[in-house]
Amino acid sequence: MKRVYILVGMMILFSAFYTIKEHLKQPKALESITFFPIATNVTFKTASTSLNLTGQKILWRIHSTLDRQAYLRQDAGLLYSNGRLIGTLADWKQHTDSLSQTKAIPALENALWQAITFHHAELHEKGEDIFSAQRMTQDQLYVIKQTTDSYIGFHTPKTAAQNRWKTNLDEQTRRMMQYSLNKGVRHYRIHLDEYDVYPLDVFSKMASNHFPGFNKEETAMFIGRLWEGLYKNYLLGIKKQDGTIIDPKGSTLPLILIAKDKTHLLVLTETAKGEPILLRQMIEGVD
Repeated sequence: MKRVYILVGMMILFSAFYTIKEHLKQPKALESITFFPIATNVTFKTASTSLNLTGQKILWRIHSTLDRQAYLRQDAGLLYSNGRLIGTLADWKQHTDSLSQTKAIPALENALWQAITFHHAELHEKGEDIFSAQRMTQDQLYVIKQTTDSYIGFHTPKTAAQNRWKTNLDEQTRRMMQYSLNKGVRHYRIHLDEYDVYPLDVFSKMASNHFPGFNKEETAMFIGRLWEGLYKNYLLGIKKQDGTIIDPKGSTLPLILIAKDKTHLLVLTETAKGEPILLRQMIEGVD
């Protein structure tokens, strides 16, 4: 009987050791994007964000491939309908070069759909230096309801009717964003003449080049810092001033306010309940 107890005890101990060992093999869930100096010799071979209408659903795809294997690959995406957040995509993998994500969302109304993605890589060099590679991509799609169960979608209008729909949906979204900006500026007493304002979709388009008053290196730095903050304080949950965190779904497309003195940037958004939210990010390393 004593031998049986010893044997059972050894089996339990071995099982516990095996479980702990297997757990330690698994990388911890990473809920952050961390900016490091840009690796100038590393590029994305492909990086894309696409929106397409399939039947009654919007098919949202994100894909990226780095030119080498990275210690950590991350892609974070935001999807908006008429300027309001509908969904997010976020994935990460270690020791890989590629990531792919797909999501289908019901098309429920006439809408301008906008998807914006931040592609990121963390690279560890032999000398223990850590670098980043990054890219922003986006796509937009106009979806119009024809009948109860029939929709059409287009990226660029091809008919007079489609052009009218584009104009109407663009204006609807623009008015909503302007209202949100005015509310945030009043609430936080922001001196708007001290900033250049870019909706996140416009910011994304400009990110491939550089912003007025900044060179490419400086632009890359504050883009990386911006997404570090957006990921932690917006995509994973909007962090309010009192420390509480709320679901970002239904919030407005962020407005990026870059200070003309190049010291900082602000991110203005509005929750689904209409509460203005302000995030502040210092711009470091800019002359």
